[in-house]
Amino acid sequence: MSLEKRYSIAPDVLAASQKDNVRFSQYVTYIFVGIAAGLIIYNLVLTSIRHIRTLACLNNETQAFFKSPQPLFAKTKQHLISAPLFTHRHSRQMRIGPFAAGILPTRFQSLLFLGIIVMNVILAIHGMEWGGVQTTLILHLRNRVGLLAVTNMIPLVLIAGRNNPLISWTRISFDTWNLMHRWLGHIVIALAIAHSACELYYFDILAKQMHKPSLAAFNEFMKKRFLLYGFVTFIAMMCIFLTTFTAFRLAFYETFLHIHIALVALVLAALWIHLDDLPPQTLVKIIIAIWVVERLIRLLTLTYRNLGRSGTQATIETLPGDALCLTLRPARPWTFKPGQHIYLTLPTVGLWTSHPFSVAWSTSTPCFIDPEKSLPIHDPSLVLSSPQTSVSLIIRRRAGFTENLYQKTLKSPEGRINLPALVEGPYGGTHTLQSYGTVMLFAGGVGITHSLPFIRDLIAGYAAGTVATRRVLLVWVVRSSEHLEWIRLWMSSILSMHKRRDILRIQIFVTRASSAKEIHSPSATVQMFPGKPDVESLVEMESRDQVGAMGVAVCGPGGLGDDVRAAVRRRVGEREVDFLEEGFGW
Repeated sequence: MSLEKRYSIAPDVLAASQKDNVRFSQYVTYIFVGIAAGLIIYNLVLTSIRHIRTLACLNNETQAFFKSPQPLFAKTKQHLISAPLFTHRHSRQMRIGPFAAGILPTRFQSLLFLGIIVMNVILAIHGMEWGGVQTTLILHLRNRVGLLAVTNMIPLVLIAGRNNPLISWTRISFDTWNLMHRWLGHIVIALAIAHSACELYYFDILAKQMHKPSLAAFNEFMKKRFLLYGFVTFIAMMCIFLTTFTAFRLAFYETFLHIHIALVALVLAALWIHLDDLPPQTLVKIIIAIWVVERLIRLLTLTYRNLGRSGTQATIETLPGDALCLTLRPARPWTFKPGQHIYLTLPTVGLWTSHPFSVAWSTSTPCFIDPEKSLPIHDPSLVLSSPQTSVSLIIRRRAGFTENLYQKTLKSPEGRINLPALVEGPYGGTHTLQSYGTVMLFAGGVGITHSLPFIRDLIAGYAAGTVATRRVLLVWVVRSSEHLEWIRLWMSSILSMHKRRDILRIQIFVTRASSAKEIHSPSATVQMFPGKPDVESLVEMESRDQVGAMGVAVCGPGGLGDDVRAAVRRRVGEREVDFLEEGFGW
């Protein structure tokens, strides 16, 4: 059936409407490409500046020139790029009673989302015949918002993938792109609702012309393949919306993920049929191609990383404080970079499901946590640039997969089990701290897994004279002193590194110490304190003695991240300070 017969629009009016719709769809594409290009250029400029700063500071102990910020850029960071939407909260979950309600975007992210919303609203209503024939207006508006919804789905699907190329091109983390994916998804669903509302209103008009009840007319319309699959698409999108509420997503993440993937596949299949032989079907082909290619890349990565020799093996051991140490020996090792994470699959525990974990440690020979045996200490500076034959993770006991793994390991007589594993990755590792004269690393609990590789990398670089870093302060917040056992042997390796005392200081805060005997400072450079840290004072004291530019990174609970962000923002105008936050915002 021709389009004009489907829509009951005069051919000349339809042609003009289609021309506008295609043009506005192209505008959306150009704007998204422009946003991506702007972020890429911004990253290239920053990367170039940091590279030049590193080279200039290799033999410069004071780095005085790089301490002072550029006033305009400092204000931009303070009030836009690093600023929460309102006063303080960004990473800490909002709550409605006992239920998590999501996180607030930053000020820059909010302006970006607002701009995308305004763009879509303007393009949806521009050029409509508001004073013309009502049915023609409804049909034109229906077609316009429907095409905009499909067009917005292209970036929506692109930024959802683990292999999103913009992660490496912009150095924006997967966590941030995931947040943008959720907000852009809300925009697409709003456009789909508008499209369906126009369609239902038009059905009601036709029902009155046919002198039939609306429900009877609706049932008759649903016999048409084109309309039926449009309705299926709409219902699937509503199901996606209802299952993406934060409380449900966090409480039943595996269930959510499987439902989400199934519903997305249903939306794409139904949309393909709904738009059969229509020009917008080309956009659906692009969306499906992006989705399929990303999945194929993941499959190829999984195959390459785990096929060979005896496959990938995992050794899991229990640790004090409801935690596990999992050491992986990939079939095909890789050259490890600080900040990387992998997706772990243990078929005998979690079937095909994969779970993200930061890589805490890597060695050229396998290492196991065994308090009764000594661990060969390797010079980390000699193995950082070579493929790592084993990587280790610290896994905190939670519900679901981690609980099942913990119980399975606990039942072993030796408190250790060996399992076949699949590792996908590595991902991340796009950030480097080597251009900063001063580095502060805040870690909360198991967030220490993000900090350790950076510390080892910076100390090795300092000893080799290849980094600008001259001061490193690690602030680790733990609930109990028994959590120190998680990284005891790895920390011993770090503390034995050449020139470590010249650069590294460690402050450990135990928030729930059972007695004063737990708090013991072994040296002037490794200190322990009871209670929570005064983040504001720590950042202030470090900035007073700051060497060159300062980088402040945090990985831990949302409240800690917000406190560090606030402390850094207060000093951005006084010193050259950058803020980096790492997390998984599912």
